[in-house]
Amino acid sequence: MTSDPKLEKTIDKILNQTEAENLSSLKKSFKESLEFLSKSQTSLEQEYDRIIDEGKKEAQKIEKQIIGGSDLESRNKQILLVEESVQKVFGKAIEKIRSTNRDDKYSKLMVFLLEESTNALGTTDVIVYTNSKDKEIVKPLLSKFPGAEFSSDTIDCLGGVEVKSKDGTMTFNNTIDARADRMKPLIRKDIAKKFGIGH
Repeated sequence: MTSDPKLEKTIDKILNQTEAENLSSLKKSFKESLEFLSKSQTSLEQEYDRIIDEGKKEAQKIEKQIIGGSDLESRNKQILLVEESVQKVFGKAIEKIRSTNRDDKYSKLMVFLLEESTNALGTTDVIVYTNSKDKEIVKPLLSKFPGAEFSSDTIDCLGGVEVKSKDGTMTFNNTIDARADRMKPLIRKDIAKKFGIGH
């Protein structure tokens, strides 16, 4: 199949914009709620550089596959590759989170998640659930939230909290897992939009 320079230029532009916006979304998320992913700016930058390099390689593969197929095949490949890329990025982030130290930065993140949760429910008269790893960090923080109680029951999650109103009518899942799941559709939609993949 003969290469179309205009098509190649458009694809290059889309891939570059997608890569830049994807990284921008990840950086914003890390700044807001996942600051604990790295102890030093240097190691975080190295991780970003590694993801950028892998992203460039992935972009080259996407470009070759888009140019090499028919419109329908290209569209299907785009959808699959977008999903694979999103899954890879989140997979790496989850592995990083799993090995994170529960230090002062992590404690500050827990305070932020508790504040966000109680604000969302409109009350501090809540029961707070977390995983077994975070129990000793979250429990003492509840003194800052009058009426909040700590549940002895643990939940299965990477970290964070799930907050329920004491009357049982409202729940706010603010675990790291739930936050990551809430980000996925936004990133997926943005990437798909850049590739012209409609819903």
